[in-house]
Amino acid sequence: MNEGSDDDLWFLPGPPEEDTMLAPLPRVAESEGDQVFPWETAQSVLALPLARVAARRGALDDRLLRAPHGWRHRLALSTAADLSWFAGERVAPERLALWLSLRLAGAQEDAQALARAGWAMRRLSGGPGPEEGLQAFLGRHEPGQGAEPLGERIESWQSVMAHADGLHPLVRAAFGFHLWPMAGLGHQGERLEAAVTAARLAAIECRGGAIFAPLSLPGAGRGSKEAEARLGAWIEGLRSAILKAMRQLDQLERWQDQAQAKTAKLSGRTPGKLLAVLAEWPLVSAPMAEHLTGASRAAVQRNLTWLTDHGLIREVTGQGRYRFWSIDRA
Repeated sequence: MNEGSDDDLWFLPGPPEEDTMLAPLPRVAESEGDQVFPWETAQSVLALPLARVAARRGALDDRLLRAPHGWRHRLALSTAADLSWFAGERVAPERLALWLSLRLAGAQEDAQALARAGWAMRRLSGGPGPEEGLQAFLGRHEPGQGAEPLGERIESWQSVMAHADGLHPLVRAAFGFHLWPMAGLGHQGERLEAAVTAARLAAIECRGGAIFAPLSLPGAGRGSKEAEARLGAWIEGLRSAILKAMRQLDQLERWQDQAQAKTAKLSGRTPGKLLAVLAEWPLVSAPMAEHLTGASRAAVQRNLTWLTDHGLIREVTGQGRYRFWSIDRA
């Protein structure tokens, strides 16, 4: 094994021995518990920044708890797209929205990448989390790749994670994320699956507004074997991602307040329903709005034109057909 691979053995106590490096995960319960100890130490050292980012996560949870459902949907979609970039697949939120709503993909786009980003979006939007069973959460049932079947590799990860129950949820999520490759769970979507799983684990203590914690993972401390360095990078990434999410919600709230004020005198239910759809999705077409609002095509088109004329939305394609609109948050 080459020297560069030593960086992947961050969780082993002390200098790794040659025999140990051959196994994906130690099987001895005592060793599994020992892997958590450096993270307990790191948690103590970084208690202050951890408390600050936990407070920010709580504020995001509270805000989403009181927000329209569409805000949570939009944030999940945006986060899924961001995490796809971390996984090297670079799916933009607008393209993901088109894939999810209409199953549209460009000729040059990787349908598998869009499908994986769609999986991430669904897992960030709701449903049981990884704590209810990792294999069901991942939705992976293919035969094992390598020496161990998939179920045994998932069991290895869960066995070590069971010793980390005493960690703060944000720290436990970071531990699980960095543990992922050593459990042999890697396949084409490995990095995305690890990140989505960690995002859900990080929100276990939330009250239901935020069912995941936004993540920013450029590096995420992967260049260091030290738990403190990894956790410090993780906390900073959480801080940055939560601030970005709060700014997005600020912009969305300002737009909705302005839109509701301008449309208050319009008659019928279509304007209000259309505003909700536009807040939920980055791009909206007339057929999509017709389906989601239950209004007629004529009513949808008339309201889209009115909203465009009054500076609340903009048409983004510049075409006469197959047009899409987006809210104008400038």
